[in-house]
Amino acid sequence: MNIQPTRREFLQSSVFGAAALITGRSAIGRTKSQYPPTRVLTSSPRHHWFGYYDKLQFDPTSRYVLGMQVPFQHRSPTGDDVIAIGMVDLKDDDRWIDLGQSNAWNWQQGCMLQWLPGSKSKVIWNDRVGDRFVSHILDVHSREARTIPHPIYSVSPDGKSAVTPDFSRIAAVRPGYGYAGVDDEHKYDLAPKDSGIFHVDLETGQAKLIISLADVTKLGKIPNNSPGIKHYFNHLLFNPDGSRFIALHRWRYPNGKRLTRLITANPDGNDIRIVIPNGYASHFIWRDPEHILSQSKNYEGSTSWGNFLFKDRNDGILKQVGRGVLDGSGHLSYLPGNEWILNDTYPQGPDRLQTPHLYHVATGRRIDLGKFHLPEIYTGEWRVDTHPRFSPDSRYVCVDAPHKNQGRQLHLIDISEIVG
Repeated sequence: MNIQPTRREFLQSSVFGAAALITGRSAIGRTKSQYPPTRVLTSSPRHHWFGYYDKLQFDPTSRYVLGMQVPFQHRSPTGDDVIAIGMVDLKDDDRWIDLGQSNAWNWQQGCMLQWLPGSKSKVIWNDRVGDRFVSHILDVHSREARTIPHPIYSVSPDGKSAVTPDFSRIAAVRPGYGYAGVDDEHKYDLAPKDSGIFHVDLETGQAKLIISLADVTKLGKIPNNSPGIKHYFNHLLFNPDGSRFIALHRWRYPNGKRLTRLITANPDGNDIRIVIPNGYASHFIWRDPEHILSQSKNYEGSTSWGNFLFKDRNDGILKQVGRGVLDGSGHLSYLPGNEWILNDTYPQGPDRLQTPHLYHVATGRRIDLGKFHLPEIYTGEWRVDTHPRFSPDSRYVCVDAPHKNQGRQLHLIDISEIVG
């Protein structure tokens, strides 16, 4: 684990280092043994984390950092487990500010907590009321709040609408990514016509099924199609101008294995394109409204997983990015301007170290931001992926990681002298 500087040392540090692990070369002016200044934002006795890498954790001013708080670890959440919602004030000695709570969450993605795009002061997150999943929108300053009678996954860039999968369905087929408390009413249906992707109007509260599981199974060819496979959607993301969104169409085999197609569609569910049709798609991010960086394999002669740039069209492979340098299994984001890619690794080596890193697109240079030890007890559904998230001003990266004997906590990395 990184040695943590004090808050004063963090803010006043003029000696800034970052390790660049590319064929033995170091970053300009830096030694191999140094990493950027890092501090832990939260502390025990409660455990804190944020979750997925493609959500807005920082407010538009880069002052407030969202997080979730829970009193336990190392087991699956039940329908009775409630987490606290809050934010850290970076300009007030990292003070934790309570905002609310949620009864609909998981370890990997929390409750879809995020700043509402287009707003300076509003956040949104999922919750459960009785046997119904909902979402709340809260102004963190005025405390004015309202409830949308549907959950959300990805919010459009203007903050007016969202797309969402069936969280009960996900819970039944992919533990760790759905929510407890509401049974999948289609659990005996392999590809139900009433389950799929829904479009949610955040202004009116109305929702509409726009792509059903029954329909997507009839689109194109299902690789390794066989009896008994169970279909579901997960991992939705609007592109930067809101004109289209990504969804992963997945199917699970009776033995528990799964394959995946990456599809895109208009916000109304029309013009569906199968961008990655071969069954191998994983973490992804939009580079711009027309290009997607996604992990896949069996492209350009590569049989191993790597990061490939795709055009938003049917089978739109363009090229591999960062082969042998940019980790092929991490969680990808483009920093503003697309000059840098932010990524991480899963636990590596006998010490189980996770390594957030930056990749400079023009030069192919990788700069590691730290090494975060993940004890073996953090495994499976309740593992702690670092899931690096960046601030709007590109100064900070925030990651989730265990800290000493305090459990999972939020860590802040200052990358300002790397990205300039």
